[in-house]
Amino acid sequence: MADPRFFTVRGPVALAELAEISGAELINGAPERMMSDVKSLAAAGPTDVSFLDNRKYVDQFVASGAGACVLHPEMAERAPQGMALLVTEQPYLGYARIAQLFYPAAGLGMESGDPASVAPSATIGAGVVIAAGAVIGDRAEIGDRCHIGPSAVIGAGCVLGSDTHVGANVTLSHSIVGERVTIFPGASIGQDGFGFAPSPTGAVRVPQLGRVLIGDDVEIGANTTIDRGSGPDTVIGTGTMIDNLVQIGHNVVIGMHCVIVSQVGISGSTEVGNGVMIGGQAGFAGHIRIGDGAKVAAKAGVFRNVAPGETVAGFPAKPSKQWWREQVFIEKLVRKGK
Repeated sequence: MADPRFFTVRGPVALAELAEISGAELINGAPERMMSDVKSLAAAGPTDVSFLDNRKYVDQFVASGAGACVLHPEMAERAPQGMALLVTEQPYLGYARIAQLFYPAAGLGMESGDPASVAPSATIGAGVVIAAGAVIGDRAEIGDRCHIGPSAVIGAGCVLGSDTHVGANVTLSHSIVGERVTIFPGASIGQDGFGFAPSPTGAVRVPQLGRVLIGDDVEIGANTTIDRGSGPDTVIGTGTMIDNLVQIGHNVVIGMHCVIVSQVGISGSTEVGNGVMIGGQAGFAGHIRIGDGAKVAAKAGVFRNVAPGETVAGFPAKPSKQWWREQVFIEKLVRKGK
């Protein structure tokens, strides 16, 4: 569920209203039946609405306990018994409109308190140092011996573990941060993920209802950006080191003790295993898996899953030995041509 420290759900809402706002046909459900929230297929219960827009998640759909689901007509016959169906040719767009109904304004929550001070409802641990111009939002929790740099913004409800250092001009929202974490200046963590559903009149924003969860002993470089999840959380595992100017999309899960070099871009819902090393300027398509101990060379373009322990390079990325052999072969061809 969306963390109530950051989001206020509007509900319950009748299925008839959900069908109307999403432009869907209601099947297998009483129009007056009430739904209380939106959740992922894996997390949804009998009073929750979910959606299916990617065949990769059909197994989750078949096993889901959701009370209602927005989906394409082709998938209706796979639905579990008792699930109400909101059938539409554009399920992601339908879900976006439903999620907006339940969460009409999911903002930073910085409405109250002095904009250059600590909110009265914030909890500040022993030995904390807060520099001039920093803002600590409502209900934020700052652990013992934390350092908050000048003009940093710690949004409402955020939690920082003990001995965490937040640099100047860092913006932190919708985030739960572990102990001994270092966030360098200018990083922006927990902002909206890039989630839109296309429509004939333009893009419709999908409310981003997840969080960013950061483990212990993580380092996040200057001007790096980490989007919060769209429903599931974005997760950074314990001991992971992230360089400057890295972009991590919504719902990305990064394992423990990874090393990610500057200017890497990781698209939404990609899963990175433990101990993965990623070279500078590598780019990742969404919804792929990078196995434990894999290595990705600089400037690689990764569009497929990478097996545990595999080393890949090139664009599109392939086993590094194969890529180097191809480069040597091309160079030989060029010399012959001359």
